[in-house]
Amino acid sequence: MTRRRSSYRSLASLQRDNRVCRACVEAGFPLESLPIVQPYRGQRAYIFGQAPGVQEGVERLPWRGRAGRTLRRWLELDEDEFYETFYCASVTRCYPGKAPSGRGDRTPSPREQELCAFWRDWELELFRPRLIIPVGGLAAGRLLGLKSVTECVGRRYEHQGATAIPLPHPSGASSWLNDPANRARVAGAVRLIRAELDALGDE
Repeated sequence: MTRRRSSYRSLASLQRDNRVCRACVEAGFPLESLPIVQPYRGQRAYIFGQAPGVQEGVERLPWRGRAGRTLRRWLELDEDEFYETFYCASVTRCYPGKAPSGRGDRTPSPREQELCAFWRDWELELFRPRLIIPVGGLAAGRLLGLKSVTECVGRRYEHQGATAIPLPHPSGASSWLNDPANRARVAGAVRLIRAELDALGDE
């Protein structure tokens, strides 16, 4: 049974409720996992993806599949460093299942995105990160209102007092990275992210 309080005073209590959320299932959507909620252990930056994949659904941890390995390679972080640095969240928190076409995972519907926005809004209110990394067009659109991954990757934005630096989704299903110009955009974004992380580490 989904429980949402009118207010939260800690990430721990928010996460307890998020882990058992069934709002989308109760609304009739065919999800294939429980919510993926990474334990908060003092991370200082926030990564915001689209939705968990099949591997994340099995392991109940974010960024466990091939896309996660690619993301860590871009950021030059090993697994421990990655999870110590970033609190990982996503537009929707449950594995949505395969796309009807059979290619890639199903994109969460607008209604699912709206139902899950409650958890993101409270996370940002309680966590107040200094650095936010939206990963993929859906995340950049939901968080920053951006329309084009090509235009936003490699640029710096402001969101609720935080620096936001978008990345493309590191999925093998996308051909966006086949373009050398787009790979250069990713390299530029990573340089900005590394500089922000260094600044956070110096504080």
